[in-house]
Amino acid sequence: MTAFDQGNDTVADTAGAAEGAGVPGSGAADGSPVPEGSAARDLGPAADLGPASDRSPAPDETVLGRRFRALTLGIISVVSLIAFEASALNTALPVAAQNLDGIALYAYAFSAYSTASLFTMVLSGEWCDRRGPLVPLFTGIAAFGTGLVLAGAAQTMWILVAGRCVQGAGGGLVIVSLYVVVGRAYPERLRPAVLASFSAAWVLPVIVGPLVAGTVTEQFGWRWVFLAIPALILLPLAVMLPALRKLPAGERTPAVDRRRILFALAVAAGAGLLQYAAQAVPSDGVGPVAVAAAVAGLLLVVPGIRRLLPRGTFRAARGLPAVILLRGVAAGSFLGAETFVPLMLVTQRGLTPTQAGLSLTGGGLTWALGSYVQSRSRMEPHRERLMTLGTALMALSIAGCAFALDASVPAWTVAVCWVVGGFGMGLLISSASVLLLELSRPEEAGSNSASLQVSDALGSITLVGLSGVVFVGLGGGSLAAGAHAVSGAAGAGTGRPAAFAAVYLAMAAVALVAVYITTRLRPAPERAG
Repeated sequence: MTAFDQGNDTVADTAGAAEGAGVPGSGAADGSPVPEGSAARDLGPAADLGPASDRSPAPDETVLGRRFRALTLGIISVVSLIAFEASALNTALPVAAQNLDGIALYAYAFSAYSTASLFTMVLSGEWCDRRGPLVPLFTGIAAFGTGLVLAGAAQTMWILVAGRCVQGAGGGLVIVSLYVVVGRAYPERLRPAVLASFSAAWVLPVIVGPLVAGTVTEQFGWRWVFLAIPALILLPLAVMLPALRKLPAGERTPAVDRRRILFALAVAAGAGLLQYAAQAVPSDGVGPVAVAAAVAGLLLVVPGIRRLLPRGTFRAARGLPAVILLRGVAAGSFLGAETFVPLMLVTQRGLTPTQAGLSLTGGGLTWALGSYVQSRSRMEPHRERLMTLGTALMALSIAGCAFALDASVPAWTVAVCWVVGGFGMGLLISSASVLLLELSRPEEAGSNSASLQVSDALGSITLVGLSGVVFVGLGGGSLAAGAHAVSGAAGAGTGRPAAFAAVYLAMAAVALVAVYITTRLRPAPERAG
């Protein structure tokens, strides 16, 4: 669960915000990244979460009991398919880019998804608050499937990038809608367990996705990695539809905030320009075009993001703003470090690419374990402490990777570090999602969930970009050409270890900032009199 966002976990973060429970893996209710406005947590324990909360479940009722089984299995299936596509992409896309003579556009196939989802996360939040989650959810799933077909049928790399953009637009709609569904459909007692299932849904795809995608690519061609998934979406949709139609209407906002949607469009466009500038510099140098793109991107992103996130977010104001900021800082620092782990293991320690990738697998498993631990009812009174512990474990694991640059330290130390860090992220992300739901009013669930997702996406884009700047600035860019040539023990200790060490220490420092933010998650008590 590296970028889970990574949704990682990424997919689960937004929907739960509406009801005040927690969805692991989002930064909103379940621990996942939650888009733009963690509304569900604003409510507080005594808030009216709507009909779903009023219908108290039987003491022995579970998310897989008769009442919720179809909806739970449908949600898990959708998340699993999206997770599989994300995991399989890294295997199929290099072959696709080479086949389409589009290596120069390779990075855009990733950034196009994130940029498009930035906009639709906010759109989905407004849409859910105005009309409920059903229409935006199914629209998002349809767009995601359409993007897969477009990418799989692409005859040029630009068409594949366009397909990824359509996928991202659908993914942004789905993420927020799912959180709202969780908030409206499940009683508060069951929401932590539902949110934990979001993280669990990533485990199998993370393990088998690359292997399956590699086999399909070699035996049938890379196109089928994209084209096979849309057909698999139909079954979970049929399973969940009856339950989705019975969702309580909930409170709805009187009108869509068009200004908010325009700001989201500006932020997405600005993020795209910043990514273009960052990718242009290594090949063309700091030329006038790159500078102009960077300046224009900043002019669009800075004013827009200030209006998309709650007031006080950037100063970690107590309560909801701190929860949303924490999601972006924590997810971004973890991903910023993780991005350079496989490259470090290949170029500095002589591991094969497969061995380097497997070093991260344990983190996906323990991420799900951490989400499960936080979902236990006995952990509820200790939620903030769990989040502090999880953030501290994450910081420790990132810093520990720097020690693996020493040839006397076993290379498997990185795998151990990522096991520890993944568990910490499971505790943190899922708990943040639960807290987000508690602090959000029902009518703000969509927009708050979107804010959480926006924070997650921007945090990841910013800190991964910062890691890249640090790495290239210390000479790490010279490794790119020879990275794949390194194998076996002969590769150990070559290259630019200082560049990797700087990345890990910088991201560990950012993670320590996240530890401080965890002390500001609860609103300040009101003063008597």
